[in-house]
Amino acid sequence: DAERLARKLIERFTAGEVDSVYLIYNEFKSVLSQKVTLKKILPIAMPAAAAAREYIFEQPPMQMLEKLLPDFIVLQVLEAFLESAAAEQAARMTAMDAATTNAGEMIEKLTLYMNRVRQASITREIIEVVSGASALE
Repeated sequence: DAERLARKLIERFTAGEVDSVYLIYNEFKSVLSQKVTLKKILPIAMPAAAAAREYIFEQPPMQMLEKLLPDFIVLQVLEAFLESAAAEQAARMTAMDAATTNAGEMIEKLTLYMNRVRQASITREIIEVVSGASALE
């Protein structure tokens, strides 16, 4: 569960058990492309553009951060879960498509082989009948 994992990560980070938290997951790019991604989620890095500006908040910024940070981390973990699930499904779909194509090719080869064996058997029987008829004359 993304929420339980995120809460545990925040708890360990705030307790000082870990210095930083990273997520490693498969990012879904397309059906044929997935990318292993390393994403730092704690501590949150302040973008340079945001650090230069000063905003006026109704509530103290730390109070807002304490309320928003857990939800943000939950969403980051959930995003990683969903990206990995989508990448896994895409990889499965690609593998099954390749297996279906290979099975189709194998069926075609076996059908041709069966037809050749059947044709050889028919040809052998015709030769035997013709040979038998020639022997009777």
